[in-house]
Amino acid sequence: MSSRMATVTTPLAEKAEAIFTDLGYVVERDGRELRAQRKWRIVNVTPADEPVTPRGSGEFQCLVTWQEQATEVRERLQRRDPDYEWAVIGIEENGEYEVCHAPDANVSA
Repeated sequence: MSSRMATVTTPLAEKAEAIFTDLGYVVERDGRELRAQRKWRIVNVTPADEPVTPRGSGEFQCLVTWQEQATEVRERLQRRDPDYEWAVIGIEENGEYEVCHAPDANVSA
């Protein structure tokens, strides 16, 4: 299975962009990916309708998916045990969201 296989819908990407913008990041689109930057921190954001694994480049990675997919995405990343800090954001249709960080991640905004 390809780690880049994902069908991205505009609403999910827009919700991801809105979340990071609300958190004070400047967000740029790079094809399917988003690049969120605040101060020195750059987060590669991957909006994905289905469970995927983000590309391995970059120090900070965030997968944004629908809430019902978030647990599977988180478990897939935990099994992969990547060498970068990561988070999964599960978004509900109403715009509410929950963030799950990597185990033992020292995350500071």
